[in-house]
Amino acid sequence: MSQLSLFDRKLIAHRRITALKRAQEGADFLMKAAAADLQARLEFISRKFDCGVDLGGHTSHIFETLKASGKVKYLLRADLFAADPNHAKPDLIIDDAVLPFAPQSLDLIVSSLSLQMLDDLPGTLVQIKRALKPDGLFLGLLLGTDTLAELRDCLMRAEMEISEGVSPRVIPFADTRDLGDLLQRAGFALPVADIDRLTVRYHTMFDLIGDLRAMGATNPLKERLKTPTSKKVFMKAAEIYAQDYSDTDGRIRATFTFASLSGWAPHESQQKPLQPGSAKHSLAKALATKEIKS
Repeated sequence: MSQLSLFDRKLIAHRRITALKRAQEGADFLMKAAAADLQARLEFISRKFDCGVDLGGHTSHIFETLKASGKVKYLLRADLFAADPNHAKPDLIIDDAVLPFAPQSLDLIVSSLSLQMLDDLPGTLVQIKRALKPDGLFLGLLLGTDTLAELRDCLMRAEMEISEGVSPRVIPFADTRDLGDLLQRAGFALPVADIDRLTVRYHTMFDLIGDLRAMGATNPLKERLKTPTSKKVFMKAAEIYAQDYSDTDGRIRATFTFASLSGWAPHESQQKPLQPGSAKHSLAKALATKEIKS
């Protein structure tokens, strides 16, 4: 049975390359936020890594954050689809659906804001785990559930009213429970999935869409509407957005949800969960209460 294909990968590549060439000022705000998240997480990791990879991090924010941390001796930058013309030539140009790394060749793999556009995220997580040496670390950041929930709601309601039908316009996002399960299924030890939210404010919905276009992040779904959408739909959606999702100053809110992932390639030195029934003290004793036996 063939893998269901949700995304137009050729279109994603084309839009990413176009966005990199235009390099609109301020369009890297999500990558800056991702780099700040990475910096905070690295501060809690005491060990150092011999060889690490910035996997698909367009812009140099992730790469520079890893370098500045002093935790990676030899660091590779792997651009996704094409070299970023605004920065030094990357070591590799890759497609994160098919990773080129040899088994157990890396100590650290970091991926920020690209894995959410994969048809086979479980398969890529397996590839990442396979590329890590024992006790190697994966740190990932994806756009998670509730990302652009306001935009999705307004476009859906406007399209229902004007066109009497709905077409897919915003990609599906996974929640932390699903992502934690995927890490576990891929074979990672000590998997962790956390959620954080970033609210960005705009003058209008069209300013938000402009930022998404500048990031190369507009609708990449294969089942997207192939004919031009009526201008009336967008005008109505902007009206709904301003009415239902604006602050007192008239600016609208756009939610971006960050799903932070971490997992280690298994190693005998890592902590193991206790076997059932191996506890030396009862829960009742710890809670200073009476134990009721069944």
